[in-house]
Amino acid sequence: MEIDIGIGKSARQAFGLDDIAIVPSRRTRDPDDVDISWQLDAFRFELPMMGSAMDSAISPATAVEIGRLGGLAVLNLEGLWTRYEDPTPCYEEIAEAPKEKATRVLQEIYQEPIKPELIGRRIEEMRAGGIVTAASLTPQRVERLSPYALEAGLDILVIQGTVVSAEHVSSRGDVLNLKKFIAECETPVIVGGCASYSTALHLMRTGAVGILVGVGPGAACTTRGVLGVGVPQATAIADAAGARMRYLDETGRYVHVIADGGMRTGGDVAKAIACGADAVMIGSPLAAAEEAPGRGFHWGMATFHPTLPRGARIEVGKLGTLREILVGPAHENDGRRNLFGALRVSMATCGYSDVKEFQKAEVMIAPALQTEGKALQRSQRVGMG
Repeated sequence: MEIDIGIGKSARQAFGLDDIAIVPSRRTRDPDDVDISWQLDAFRFELPMMGSAMDSAISPATAVEIGRLGGLAVLNLEGLWTRYEDPTPCYEEIAEAPKEKATRVLQEIYQEPIKPELIGRRIEEMRAGGIVTAASLTPQRVERLSPYALEAGLDILVIQGTVVSAEHVSSRGDVLNLKKFIAECETPVIVGGCASYSTALHLMRTGAVGILVGVGPGAACTTRGVLGVGVPQATAIADAAGARMRYLDETGRYVHVIADGGMRTGGDVAKAIACGADAVMIGSPLAAAEEAPGRGFHWGMATFHPTLPRGARIEVGKLGTLREILVGPAHENDGRRNLFGALRVSMATCGYSDVKEFQKAEVMIAPALQTEGKALQRSQRVGMG
């Protein structure tokens, strides 16, 4: 249903993950009988998650640890690990920068050119850990830099930008033909982000195995404020899931919908999948791990843009180890640890046995979900407060 903004403009109402709740069904299930695994192309993962390609969260070492825990981490091939032989001093400088100078410091550090020889070296470091390797490039650089990654044995390529479309128009020369590139690439390709039904459908038609859904919901992202562009995540995921259904009907081919950003707790992860996601991509929860390279800070992929930064360096602190954050155990009650144990219990509580079933869960608009009966928690700043 559309709402009149004024005489000349109407708009749909959209909802974020905080606006909805998952409705329990008539059945419950033993959590041990719930399967949360995820199959992407030829690869199977115990956890339906990807670690976001952000330098604050993913290094070759954390990628290996996430892989061993059952997830898939994505290394940013245009980040610190491919600009510097040893980026440790850069991380220290970023962490120590005063708040008012953090963006300028990031811009200066990221002026260092990308060194193609480091791309292959980082892929080899991840492969040495015995994991499935994934890495990201922007559409502008993918044709030039992807050969270095593919030659090193990269398993999954992610083409990622703030917004990626199947039809980019430019008067400045050749642009990436996404459909042609994917057709000729022997490695499975995931593309994103997007936030609408039509864009999701067009990206699926490029031949990608998965699409990233989310424009602006990340903890460190300021795109929605700087550009005024974005769609609340619950609606964006549901729209993309609708596109997936149409594309499946058209072709018989299933494309994975990956909710990218806006998830802080296990409940957020569960709601993203109940809206139709096959998996989630998370950044700030991983940046808060003790092993994370960001030293308790987190920044997005566009924070250091040389002329129009669209992100902020935020302090996420240290919540615990990667293991505790992803699979527990949790020793706090705020939902930010054991994210995928919470997903398993949410599915069991609602009676669903696997992720595909859980995508069919009933949800409702629930503006009071976070506040109803929680006055004492809020006043004492514990639990859901």
